[in-house]
Amino acid sequence: MKGTRRSGAAKAPLALLATSLLTAGLLAGTGTAPAAASAGARAPAAACTGAQLTADSAQRVGSNGVRVTVTNTGSKPCTLKGFPTVGLAGLGSPGSNKGLSVVRQGQARTVQLPVGGTATTQLTFTPVLGEADGYCASGGKPMVAPTIVVGVAGSGTQLAPDDGGDFALCGSSVRATAFR
Repeated sequence: MKGTRRSGAAKAPLALLATSLLTAGLLAGTGTAPAAASAGARAPAAACTGAQLTADSAQRVGSNGVRVTVTNTGSKPCTLKGFPTVGLAGLGSPGSNKGLSVVRQGQARTVQLPVGGTATTQLTFTPVLGEADGYCASGGKPMVAPTIVVGVAGSGTQLAPDDGGDFALCGSSVRATAFR
């Protein structure tokens, strides 16, 4: 009988030890479950490509600015960060197109664009002064173009003002806000 008691007594601590190890193993397993779940969480969206973005027009803002809105027409969300490039176009031949220096306004931040989402930038030109035969305060000759090319995500889109007019500016630069 003593042997039975010993084996029964030995079984109890062994069972307790096994239960403790099993519980510790389960707890350790639940400790890793959130890590596994977060590993399967959505990764940040990739940077937008020119093929994903479209722009329809340059909406007039005041007498010397336009707002350009780009839309994610791709099949996946993407991110956009930074400033556009800008050039004057439609000056009679592609050789006459003129790139403009972009003076950045504000700080760039990453914009998340779901499918159908939009981001905007505002472009401000140095105004042409006077009436029909305007002049530049600098003494330079005004430039007039029917369209601009806005570069976004590695590709360019040629846009006309939404009011059907022309772009008129003095100098060879444009101020642009970061996409937001």
